[in-house]
Amino acid sequence: MSDQIEATPVAGDDSGCLRRVIAVPLTIIYAIAAFCCYTALITHPSGSWDQDAYGAITLMCFLTIAVSALGVLVTLAPPTVRRAMGPWWLAPPLILSAIAVARWVLGG
Repeated sequence: MSDQIEATPVAGDDSGCLRRVIAVPLTIIYAIAAFCCYTALITHPSGSWDQDAYGAITLMCFLTIAVSALGVLVTLAPPTVRRAMGPWWLAPPLILSAIAVARWVLGG
């Protein structure tokens, strides 16, 4: 008999593998949101008459918020994913959404 305690894995504890599997689509979702946010930030209207640029800014801000909401939903909806990913995965979509809302409210 030895004094070592054998650690048995807890049933359903697959957070390491799950973290790697969920990180790929979340990274893609956050990259798409970042691209939309960047596009909204670099678009500048030529004047007050340039409705196409204002429409593009509004669309990109809306897409940033929608894609970020999808990322938050993927992170928070299943409890196993919520426990595996940790709270810092919520920072990118919240920051990108805040930037998009500020750009949308401030206009061009």
